[in-house]
Amino acid sequence: MSTVAARPAEQTDLAGYCRDVARRAKAASAEMATLNSGVKIKWLHRSAELLRTNIAAIESANAEDLAAAPGYGLTPAEIDRLKLTPPRIEAIADGLIEVSNIRDPIGRVIDSTVRPNGLRIDKIRVPLGVVFFIYESRPNVTADAAAICAKAGNAVILRGGKEAIHSSRAIVELLQQAAKECGVPADAVQLVSTTDRAAVGEFLGMAEYIDVAIPRGGEGLIRRVAAEAKMPVIKHFDGNCHVYVDAAADLAMARDIIVNSKCQRMGVCNTAESLLIHSDVAAEYLPTIAADLAKHSIEIRGDQWVCELVDAAKPASDADYKAEFLGPIISACVVGSLDEAITHINRYGSHHTDAIVTNDLAASERFAAAVDSAAVMINASTRFNDGGEFGLGAEIGISTDKFHARGPCGVDELTSYKYVVHGTGQVRG
Repeated sequence: MSTVAARPAEQTDLAGYCRDVARRAKAASAEMATLNSGVKIKWLHRSAELLRTNIAAIESANAEDLAAAPGYGLTPAEIDRLKLTPPRIEAIADGLIEVSNIRDPIGRVIDSTVRPNGLRIDKIRVPLGVVFFIYESRPNVTADAAAICAKAGNAVILRGGKEAIHSSRAIVELLQQAAKECGVPADAVQLVSTTDRAAVGEFLGMAEYIDVAIPRGGEGLIRRVAAEAKMPVIKHFDGNCHVYVDAAADLAMARDIIVNSKCQRMGVCNTAESLLIHSDVAAEYLPTIAADLAKHSIEIRGDQWVCELVDAAKPASDADYKAEFLGPIISACVVGSLDEAITHINRYGSHHTDAIVTNDLAASERFAAAVDSAAVMINASTRFNDGGEFGLGAEIGISTDKFHARGPCGVDELTSYKYVVHGTGQVRG
């Protein structure tokens, strides 16, 4: 394997080390912007091949992380997510092939117009430049992020959690080896080798080298990045997602959607955390859905009406309606109208994913227009807000921002655009 960068023990000048990584990424990004699509595809395929032929070496590196995991206080579930097995490594390699099959966005003409004076003005997709990606202890994310960023013509600086440092290093070394073989600048994918948290602050101050920061992890990490970054940040803080059951809902459909939205996987950002029921169907419907949620050991925290209709429900506080529980709790309330539901969601929600269940077309259209969220689901589970489910291929995260990207961020969302103007000698009078 190739050498990534200086090991932590060798880094006596943290600021100098970080600046060198950023400077080299900036230089690599200039090459990536003009790199042929076929070269990027070749690199992704070769990287996948190297991952498959170096499974034992990756497992060995991963064993070091697993041995240290209890000392970091990781839970059994977190240790399981950290663990790399041959099937999981094969899946990482498969993910690289999937990214290689995504249409290359770079150079694509988004729009083109011809002015009365004959100028042709093309709006063309271009890379963002250098991405600083900060994430927690999921070694598979290392390969995913590198692939997505590079496919979009960017250079990426990867700053993963200390819990996965050995695993991430082994993966990046293979990606860099493939890059050298395929004509991709090796510095287009760099792993921050130090686990010193101060390194994050150093990189977040380097707007002259880094074009965008993307944090992926807990709310504390994301808020730190948003507060310190001198460059734009693509992010979401939390996922307080709602399901609203309208007066005109198919209640059997609503039942399936709520259970899937809340129970299919509770610890992720597109899980439903709040349930709103129209008063016209509350008496009939709430006891039924409460019984279904109880089968999954879900605790309901509701308003007075909910507590009257569901014996096991507990009174909800204002904080409960704002909460991202990421576990077996859901807030609930009864609303008197569609507009009341919309007001509640816009007040308490996180602008992530919100769903309506209704057979009233006008109600669904008003909900979609008025709810201020990155994704609105009509008669579908909140769990579908995902790059893969949206057909974007892999994603680097979900954004609740309105600039520059919103919703699942795939390859296209890691690009910007420029105007290219074609003339035949025109001058402005």
